Amino acid sequence: SSDIQKKIDYEIRMREGACKLLAACSQRDQALEASKSLLTCNARIMAYMSELQRMKEAQVMQRVARRSFDAGPMDDRSPCKGKVAISDLRIPLMWKDTEYFKNKGELHRCAVFCLLQLGGEIFDTDMVMVDRTLTDICFDNTIVFNEASPGFELRVELYSCCSEEDYSAGSTPRKLASKLSSSLGRSAGKKMRAALEPGACSTTSNGGGATILLPVPSVPGPKYHLLAHTTLNLSHVQDSFRTHDLTITGNEECSYWLPLYGGVCCRLAAQPHCMTQQMMSGCLRVKLGGEPQGWTNVYGVLKGTNLFCYHQKEDMEANVEPVLTIGINKETRIRAAEKDPHSKAQNICITNQYGGEEVTHTLAADSREDTQRWMEAFWQQFYDMSQWRQCCDDLMKIELPSPRKPAIVTPKQGSLYHEMVIDTSDDIGTVTDILAHRIEEFELRAQLGSPPHWMALFDEDPPRSLHTHQHLPTHSPSPPSLHNHSDYVSLLYFLIYLMHPS
Repeated sequence: SSDIQKKIDYEIRMREGACKLLAACSQRDQALEASKSLLTCNARIMAYMSELQRMKEAQVMQRVARRSFDAGPMDDRSPCKGKVAISDLRIPLMWKDTEYFKNKGELHRCAVFCLLQLGGEIFDTDMVMVDRTLTDICFDNTIVFNEASPGFELRVELYSCCSEEDYSAGSTPRKLASKLSSSLGRSAGKKMRAALEPGACSTTSNGGGATILLPVPSVPGPKYHLLAHTTLNLSHVQDSFRTHDLTITGNEECSYWLPLYGGVCCRLAAQPHCMTQQMMSGCLRVKLGGEPQGWTNVYGVLKGTNLFCYHQKEDMEANVEPVLTIGINKETRIRAAEKDPHSKAQNICITNQYGGEEVTHTLAADSREDTQRWMEAFWQQFYDMSQWRQCCDDLMKIELPSPRKPAIVTPKQGSLYHEMVIDTSDDIGTVTDILAHRIEEFELRAQLGSPPHWMALFDEDPPRSLHTHQHLPTHSPSPPSLHNHSDYVSLLYFLIYLMHPS
């Protein structure tokens, strides 16, 4: 639970940064990205809190079960976890022919993205701008959930926001606060500014170390709305593209409306751990002939739908071809045979059908305990296969997700991006506080016509105490500087991205 609490605290700090960024944004694209980050942080916080609550309830139930004297024997067998990956999301649009083919009517543009949740894991796709020139909303992200159970439910939510709305009003309270601060003096102005701030996205402690989550403030700026959603489960997993029904929540009267066709196409794949990991390994003896002395020592590895038998463990580590491969699938029959008169342990008989012919392989372990461990591993493998069903027929391919790219435009050479040393261990709240304060001072300087004291840092002769990430060339006329308000907002968003790229 301490790990989940750390995740909650981290997301709360990220939410603080997103709130400050959103309140400072004056550019449309920056505001849309900041609002998307804020929504994602809130969703993660709620998911982590729900997971924390479930863990506490499970602990209480375990204590109650231990105290119960009349509790019967419980089957503690549980299926293995696995990876679930969703990729190549395509959502077809259904424009009117006058809009798409004749290109008539008002151009309606929306910013959209998908939020995907499986258990306590939440991921978001890149933001995509959509108008009538597109026939499909395409998300190229590959998203992998690493701790899925066979009973998983993957919720896919499509959020939309009209991009034509005016977001410049979001900075009005800050501009007014800056003017009042300069007019009323430092003390009175500070109090007035605190009253006009959009609100603090923060937490407090109740003294016992537990975090109390404060309500999300109403931050000016664009608002995303849930446009459609669907829930996918194990029955939807297939090693190919499939179309699934979408539940549409908006209508044509909404500003964020898009004419969805009513379906989403994607590839949903799964890899249970029993298909990708060694579930059991150890020394065995396999009977290869009909003679009583026809036993061969092997090193057995149970993985996926096979029991691989190598001459020695080193062959397995060197990827040498096994001397024998025995199928272990849903049709395989395994039983413990009668005790071998030449051994203290029971034999293990594995029977498969090969081309209509029944073939049985006989194995033996070194001791009765080892035989029991192998039998338990086989039963667990069969149980995992029964729970993961079609995912254990063949190993499905899952491509690793590509690194996320910053959503902002790469600035020209010589900007502060190339000069600033960023320590990811720094607290994001401290960084955003500094930059948000500089944004306000920049606006105030533009209004009053006099530069603030910190602008001396960006004069042609910077102080010796100012260190940059790289040395300026001797022919440079002046050090890099932030030239306008949008530079600061871009830098603020860039820092938040580096601290939390997902």
